[in-house]
Amino acid sequence: MGHKVHPIGLRIGLHEEWQSKWYSQNAYVSLLKQDYELRTFLKEKLKRAGVARITIARSAGRVQVSIATSRPGVIIGRGGAGINELRKVAQERLGKDVAINIEVEEIATPELNASVVAQTIAEQLEKRIPHRRIMKQVIEAALTAGAKGVRVQIEGRIGGAEIARKEWLAKGKIPLHTLRAVIDYAEEAARTTYGAIGIKVWVYTGEVFVEKPKESQSETRRAEESLPPRAYAKRPPVRSDLH
Repeated sequence: MGHKVHPIGLRIGLHEEWQSKWYSQNAYVSLLKQDYELRTFLKEKLKRAGVARITIARSAGRVQVSIATSRPGVIIGRGGAGINELRKVAQERLGKDVAINIEVEEIATPELNASVVAQTIAEQLEKRIPHRRIMKQVIEAALTAGAKGVRVQIEGRIGGAEIARKEWLAKGKIPLHTLRAVIDYAEEAARTTYGAIGIKVWVYTGEVFVEKPKESQSETRRAEESLPPRAYAKRPPVRSDLH
């Protein structure tokens, strides 16, 4: 299962949410295409801003875009000029019939966000920093921030080698088969002079448990009294005259 199923897609509806929140019966294809183009444009425009997640919510004639980032100042700009320009370009892409609003949310601990970690690795690989040093640094930073397990995998012409290969480094545990486990997963590509190097990051931060409501002592007593008597209580006494 861990090699066949997306860790986040497997947990949607349990403790993960959709990145697009809307419903359409007739214009589903066109709206899906708009979401894809808008998300692609924002990721390319804000490539150096540490964008972790882009959530798009639609209502009647309105689009709400929430950008979770580790560097909100890069997006907002001086006096809000950056986000105003971003809203203007996004409005041109969606059309004048739709009102768009963009919100920026700051990530408290970017070391625990798989997307930010993958982008950090990609930036450093493009600067030709040794890949093993990068992998060890991001794993130690995530564990220091509170992660219980981290796995980093890179694949491609690592270090300019003629033959592509795959290398990975992990520390802690990554329970991919446990649905209650909170696992953040992201993929990124580093564009080097030797070609693209694929990056995959798994970050395990803990488990989610659903607490059952505690019953009072009176409710527990009433429940026990409503149960049928035990089987041995119905047995008739043993007759001694039969022997």
